[in-house]
Amino acid sequence: MSEMKIGFELKTIQVALNKIMPVRQIKNPQKSVDRYKMILASIKEVGLVEPLIVYPQKGSPGTFVLLDGHLRLLALIELGQTSAACIIASDDECFTYNARVSRLPPIQEHKMVVRAVRNGVKPERIAAALDMPLRVVIARIRLLDGIHEEAAELLKDKNICPKAVRLLKRVTGVRQIEIAELMVSVNNYFAGYAEALVLGTPKEQMVKVSDPKKKEGLSATEIARMEEEMGSLEHDLKAVEESYGENMLNLTLARGYIKKLLENVKVVRFLNGYHADILAEFEAIAAAESF
Repeated sequence: MSEMKIGFELKTIQVALNKIMPVRQIKNPQKSVDRYKMILASIKEVGLVEPLIVYPQKGSPGTFVLLDGHLRLLALIELGQTSAACIIASDDECFTYNARVSRLPPIQEHKMVVRAVRNGVKPERIAAALDMPLRVVIARIRLLDGIHEEAAELLKDKNICPKAVRLLKRVTGVRQIEIAELMVSVNNYFAGYAEALVLGTPKEQMVKVSDPKKKEGLSATEIARMEEEMGSLEHDLKAVEESYGENMLNLTLARGYIKKLLENVKVVRFLNGYHADILAEFEAIAAAESF
């Protein structure tokens, strides 16, 4: 077995900024403004956290091509820095390394912020480092207040938007778990879907039963109908989940049997002569890679 090749050196080096050559211009600079401001504030507050990715430029010793970190490089130059920590890549693939990095889900981000505060970092400093209002940082710290532990565990590695998490606080813990399971089942973590599930929640599972359910553009009758339809949909979905494994096993066995049948020339000849439509369906099933 061949050994896996490491794509970069395992240590960082300081490189003068005037020796780093960008390989591309920033696309859609207007869309990068907010992100650039965040990077600028972060470097100003706590320094460069993520090193630049560079590759030695051929024929020019001491000069490097910048593979990743163009916004960070611009921020460092604006802040008057003359050098930066860099990781040396072992090849010159000019893809964005950040595209290969999984972004931190909101609940994991919440846990990191909470851990930082417990370790003595003030929320004000976190807000300055992330270039965001203090109220947003406070909201991230309190993200899981009122959320059942089991529901949080189900959603901890999912890209659920913070608004959807806050919507779950309107229902009881048991209902939060049910909604979390439904969101995972259909792989939908948008606030609109969470709101629909909350609106479809029976009143006895709401945190504040006395508060009437409200949604702009929907009457009380329409919300009641939505509640009934969502309950029916959830019941059907759970029924499908329960039988999914058994159905897949039966389909796999049936497909194997049909493939065996089609290996018999006499069977194929008979079906082709008297039941061509069934033969076509059998062939489609046999050709399917998966169900």
